[in-house]
Order: sequence, then C-alpha cells, then structure tokens
Amino acid sequence: MVDVQNQNDTRRIPLQKVGVRNISHPVTVLDRDHRTQHTVADLALYASLPHDYKGTHMSRFVEVFQRYAGEIRMPRFLDMLQEVRQYLDAERAFGELHFPYFMEKQAPVSRQPSLMNYRCGFSGSVSAQGRQFFVSVAVPVTTLCPCSREISSRGAHNQRGTCTVTAEVQDFFWMEDLIELIESCASAGLYTLLKRVDEKFVTEQAYDHPVFVEDLVREVTTAVEERFRFPWFCVEALNQESIHNHDAYAYVERGRPPLEKPHES
Repeated sequence: MVDVQNQNDTRRIPLQKVGVRNISHPVTVLDRDHRTQHTVADLALYASLPHDYKGTHMSRFVEVFQRYAGEIRMPRFLDMLQEVRQYLDAERAFGELHFPYFMEKQAPVSRQPSLMNYRCGFSGSVSAQGRQFFVSVAVPVTTLCPCSREISSRGAHNQRGTCTVTAEVQDFFWMEDLIELIESCASAGLYTLLKRVDEKFVTEQAYDHPVFVEDLVREVTTAVEERFRFPWFCVEALNQESIHNHDAYAYVERGRPPLEKPHES
C-alpha cells in the first residue's frame, strides 16, 4: 500500500510538534498506600517532524503507548518517549498524561473516611539534549481572606481555591506527600464527607488560618524547598472568589529553568 506520510515535502518547513491528543485510556499508577491505583488518563503524544517528511504515522503513537499503560512511572514514561522518538525517527518526542488520582481521607473529628480526587499529571520530553520529566498535582483547598476577617465584625469571606505544583523530577517521590503538604499550607483542606462536628472544626480552622493567594504560593514554595529537591518547580494558586466577579491568581517559579516547560494539553 502507498505510504503517503513518507512522501517527500518540498515546502522546507519543519514541525516542532505533531501527534495525537485527547485520547482516554485506562492506566495504572503507583499508590503510596495501596501499591498501585487504576485510573483513566487523557493522553497527548507528540514528535518533531523534519521538513522533508510529509507527515507522521499517527497510529504508532497509540501503538507504543499501549505497551506502557500497564504501569506509568518516571523511568517507563521516558522510555516510552524514547521509543516514540526512535520509532518515528524524530529529533524529539513529547508526552502529557493527566488523570484523577484518589486518596482516602478521614474527616477531622468524626474520622469518617471518604475518597478525595486530585487532578495529577505527568509530562516529559526526550531528545539528544537530554530527558526531562515533570509531575503536577492540583489540590482543591479552602482559603479565607485575611482582609475580610480583619475588617468584618461577623465572619469573613472564604472560597474554594486550587493550588497546583508542577515540578521537574529526577528522584522518586510520592504524590501523596506533595498533596498533603499543599493542603497543610491552605486555610483548610476539602473533604468529600463531613459531619456537623467536622464542619464546625473546618470552618473554625479556616478562620484561624487566613491566607491570600499570595500567602498560599509563598507558604507552599517554602514547604516544598524544605521537603523536596526539585531542580525546578512552580506553584500556582487560583481562588474562585465568593464576593468578587473574578478569580484571584498568584504564581511563583523556583530553580533553574528547564529545557522545556510543561504545559496543559
């Protein structure tokens, strides 16, 4: 059969990325408390394309991924990208994987257990210049406004926020440890199941620990630098404001700049 993708292209325009995205597929990831966890990931895989190639072989991305989906972790993820790169004779290969990750969490007073889910992701690139791997965790939290508490005689406005840490990773670590660290820096954490005694506790905890988005990213940055040794990381906080018609946002970046920063697919 005629292989159109391998035909020569004369426009002399190389493509930095070409590939597949928005593929949903079951995957198995490592779990600190239960060894492994089954979840469903959204996948994007790319490779660079030389100027003289008309197209790439899209099916080969999926073909390679299916061999690695049984267990996704840093070495295997990068090995998968290396195989994509070699299979497609590409200068570089890139990949992004985003998935819900579940942790059992006990209510603070009643100790009632329930599952919380967090949006996590892996991304990376492989080329002759090196291999890079990134992990991201997005943690929903409660934040209470310090200014509102200071000026109000009856309560203070609070809201749900999301704090996301994305880190370049060289050494193994548990995502659960990073999730718990982020929650500890917020006014309070979120829970799927709370009884009245728990609601009272969480409400008062938030009131006693007010934070702006600026406070949150600074506290998380300090805690990350004390606990982990990431070559590079960034912290983002986004508050869905409860009394304003806008969101509040803060961002900080630390460490040496990576060859290529990760981005959402």
